Amino acid sequence: MRILLAEDESELANWLVRALQQGGFQVDWVNDGRMVRVSLKATRYDALVLDLGLPGLDGHDVLADLREADHRLPVLILTARDSLMERVSTLREGADDFLAKPFELAELEARLLALIRRARGTEHPRLACGPLSYDPNNKQFTLGYEALSLTPREHAALLALIQHSGEPLSKQEILDRVFSDEQDVHPEAIEVLVHRLRKRLGQSPVRISTLRGLGYVLESSPCG
Repeated sequence: MRILLAEDESELANWLVRALQQGGFQVDWVNDGRMVRVSLKATRYDALVLDLGLPGLDGHDVLADLREADHRLPVLILTARDSLMERVSTLREGADDFLAKPFELAELEARLLALIRRARGTEHPRLACGPLSYDPNNKQFTLGYEALSLTPREHAALLALIQHSGEPLSKQEILDRVFSDEQDVHPEAIEVLVHRLRKRLGQSPVRISTLRGLGYVLESSPCG
């Protein structure tokens, strides 16, 4: 799951990026409210963690901008302004959840997972496509009743696909998720990973289809 973090406290932001990455999230960080819209245009995110006291454009204005544009991205407000009035006002403005500083990382992760599940129309903690499922609690893929043994890059690529099962992901979108810390990686590397994943899926109903000009899509009958 890919998260956009809008936070101007660099020490907190650096810690959050590392901690959430260890929890299986991919995190991009901006420290100016004006960069949120730019980032959302460039990348597809599953949720936004938004601080209210941002320079450039504060969190209230960022939130208003998103909702006026009918952008349905789940937004979790992360702020030191912990008052009932602040909570009520941000939720009325269109925020999906509110977490006051200081906070526990486990609670932030749980709230993010809940927001993303609700946005996808399910409260079930597992991501699934036919007999293929992913449990974020133990970070394990299961095909039928068998656990899949995957390399870290295969795991990252399949996670990106199952998070958007039924929707095409371009090579670049998968590349950004699998090789987020590396530069000058050729898109052909994704072709190799997809080839390996197709072998892992074997003769199961789950397949990775190629859509010309769009990328790859994870499908099954039924899928969900």
